[in-house]
Amino acid sequence: MNKSKRPLTRKIRIFLQTFGYHVLSALLGVSLLLPFVWMVLTSLKSLTEVDAPGWFPATPRWSNYLEVFSQIPYARFYANSLVVAGWVTLLQVTTSALAAFSFSRLRWPGRDRIFVAYLATMMLPGLVMMVPNYQVMIRIGLVDSLAGLILPAAFSAFGTFLLRQFMLSIPTSLDEAAEIDGASKWRLFWDIILPLTRPGLITLTVFTFIGNYNSFFWPIVMLRSIDNYTLPVGMLYFDSVSGTTTHLLMAAATMSVLPMIFIFFLVQKTLVSGIQEGAVKG
Repeated sequence: MNKSKRPLTRKIRIFLQTFGYHVLSALLGVSLLLPFVWMVLTSLKSLTEVDAPGWFPATPRWSNYLEVFSQIPYARFYANSLVVAGWVTLLQVTTSALAAFSFSRLRWPGRDRIFVAYLATMMLPGLVMMVPNYQVMIRIGLVDSLAGLILPAAFSAFGTFLLRQFMLSIPTSLDEAAEIDGASKWRLFWDIILPLTRPGLITLTVFTFIGNYNSFFWPIVMLRSIDNYTLPVGMLYFDSVSGTTTHLLMAAATMSVLPMIFIFFLVQKTLVSGIQEGAVKG
């Protein structure tokens, strides 16, 4: 009798654990979603409704989104952010892939020591590096320019480490087979290693694009002209010149997060698998 009850008790325990896990996950998801819902609903309100009780607007005001463009050069800010994030992503993924290939597949004197020294730069806070980077930008005349935002971010120790972990998981027998067939190192990198590192490349691309699209401290230090403002700096400028216009500020913020949502839903499966593979391989 007791033996027959044990499997049933175990099933009940597993069911309760699973149910509790899903309930906790749902509550966490709702709590994270509430600020975004409030932002979207507030963007559709009138100014008098912002401080009134209740979440929902009496009549949705879609004209708030158009009014943002009449208040500030929002399209210019949007374009600047996309240009900076796009170029930084392209350069950083390219340099990280090349460096990762060198550190993982090529043998040369001092390789591992240089890699450790390169990783040590990740321990330096970004604010500490901001002063020397700014001085360099002054010397080469790139202050208050989009190029000044792009060049310092074109290299990444994290990106190199992430892609190196993926490349180390690829069997070295492929290198030997490629060499027997007469493939050069570039051919090995481009035709064999790079396609097999696709999940890592997508993961790094998404992280790099989102990080630079939302970057605030470096652009606010570097930029002076309104025409060069990126979205985060432009939002701060909008808040300072428009006064109390919370509904318009929320409309601008809603439009600014749309590319991030689109990118996440577009590559979410590859992104999750890439993070998991990069965490366990190497």
